[in-house]
Parts: sequence; structure tokens; C-alpha cells
Amino acid sequence: MKILVTGTEGYIGARLAPWLEAAGHEVTGLDIGYYGDGRLYHDPLATRIGARTLCKDLRHVEPADFAGFDAVIHLAELSNDPLGQNRPEITLKINHEGSLRIAKAAREAGVKRFVYASSCSVYGVGTGEFLDERSPVNPQTTYAVCKTLVERDVTPMASDEFSVVFLRNATAYGPSPRMRFDIVLNDLCALARTTGRIAMVSDGSPWRPIVHVEDICEAMRCAVEAPADAVNGEVFNVGRTDENFRVREIAQLVAAAFPGCEVTAGPPSADNRSYRVSFEKIEKRLPGFVARWTAQRGAEELASLFQRIDFTEADHRWRAYTRLKQLQYLQRTGQVDDDLFWSAR
Repeated sequence: MKILVTGTEGYIGARLAPWLEAAGHEVTGLDIGYYGDGRLYHDPLATRIGARTLCKDLRHVEPADFAGFDAVIHLAELSNDPLGQNRPEITLKINHEGSLRIAKAAREAGVKRFVYASSCSVYGVGTGEFLDERSPVNPQTTYAVCKTLVERDVTPMASDEFSVVFLRNATAYGPSPRMRFDIVLNDLCALARTTGRIAMVSDGSPWRPIVHVEDICEAMRCAVEAPADAVNGEVFNVGRTDENFRVREIAQLVAAAFPGCEVTAGPPSADNRSYRVSFEKIEKRLPGFVARWTAQRGAEELASLFQRIDFTEADHRWRAYTRLKQLQYLQRTGQVDDDLFWSAR
């Protein structure tokens, strides 16, 4: 298939593009390029993909940008809660209105399959039970609200000619050339490596489902390849049911992969986001999908990578690996304007 992936210069996209090419697909990227300053390690496959990336703001895409593609996988948004809360009004324009613009343009261009990267953050606050795709959403941040709005507004677009699939990813972890250290397991691994200590600022009681970036890539491959009648209009939580953890449990798993690492807890947090998620549906109903990674293996993988590349505290703190820091830098230096468009000067 000819697949357009938005966000190929991002954390997941840098892994997804070569993943799809390895499965025999022809991949083209679309990315605005905010995070091009960061490359944690060299990946020849990801570098090769970059030669076919269209640099364009998703707020400016047109149907012509999607002509000739069989499928679109849409990743490119402002990508976490702190970033979304920094400028809520811009987040809504990019993540909600921009994503809807992409779906409409793809449909008009004759694209047959649209896969949207949603998030388990739409569940927001749970009562302790496992939440599934039929559970009410309860978004607590602008980022999560936008995910629910895109799902709401794109769902009616599903038809025999334009099948849409929503993948609610658990919190990602694992290595990527375009690394992120503003997500929980990756950040804790970096702290364990560089300081030998994980000092949690809260008591670590909230629940989080987590999923390896490769399992996300595999879910997207399966979603784009599946028969339309198996996925059209469907929502799938992406992860494993046995990979729901309290944050303090993630910290202990990480510490076990970094011998000598000490874990300390803080007071209860005012942040009320806590949810456990069921992944039974994707295990049973997305053809070909199996989530293969565990958090323990993922922490060990990062420990091995950090050793191999001589990972340092400066690497951990580098702005390009934290989404909010990087965009604040681009604004402060006049490279992007207040609306996050690249500056003309």
C-alpha cells in the first residue's frame, strides 16, 4: 500500500515509518519539523525515510497532498498534556480542527483508510475498574479533550469508501531516534541511569496503562491492513491488560533494570488522572495484533541502549526530547510565532 504517515519526525513516527516499510508498504511522511534538533541515536532506516517527508503544517493541508495514497495514519499533533495546557486555544486549532481537516482532505482525495492515533488519556479519571471502549470518556486536559472531539467528528465520516479506525494508545515507552523523556517510563529510566535515584514528586498511586512503541507500530500496521468490515468505525485500546501499573510500580520495575537505583516517594498528588484500561477488544478483534512487550523488558532495553550510547544527564535534559521545552525554545528564539507557525524571517 501507499501510506502517508503524519508526524514521521516525532517519537512514534520515527519508528512507525520503517516498521511499515519493513512490512512491504511504501511510506511518505508529512511533518512540520519542530523536533528535528533531537536524535538520540542513529537509525539508518529512519534516516532513509526522511528523504520522502513533506514539510507542511497540518493546518494548511489540501486534498492534493493526499492524492494517490491508499491510507493515512495520523499522528501529528501537539503531543502531551503539559504542551496542550500551555496554549489551549492553539491546541484546539491544531489537534482538533487540524486533524479534522486532514480527515476531510484525505476523504476528498479518495484515500480508503484513515487511522487516527487517539489516547487512553480520554478516560481521565476512573473509579478503579477496568475501562473499555464502551466506557464513558472523562478527559481532564485540553490534549485529551481534543482526542475525544476528533473521534466524535470523524466517526460520522466512515463509509464503504472511507474506513476510519481509532487507536487509543496507552502511555508509550521505549527507544526512538526522536526520543521523548516527558513520558513516564522513559523519564524514570533516564533518571535511574544518570542519578541512580528515582525521587517521585508524588506517592505514585495513580494507575497508568503503558505500551511499548513497537506494539503501537504493530497495532497501526494491523489497523491499516485489516479488512474494512473488521475495523471501520471501531475504537481499539492499544496495550495489554496486564500492563496497567501504579506509577510507583513502574518506578520499582525501572529500578530493577538499573542495579543500585533508589526509589523514594513524595506526598499524594493533586493530579486526579488515574485509570486502568482493558485491552481485551484489540486482542480478540484486530486481525493479526499481539502486544509482545512488557514494562520490565522495556526498562531493560533502555538500560542496554543507554549503556551503548554513553547516555548522560545532558542527553536527558536536552530540550528536543521534551515537547514543551522544545516549542518554548522555538518561540523564545523567534523561529515560530505565537500561533506556532514557522516565522518568515
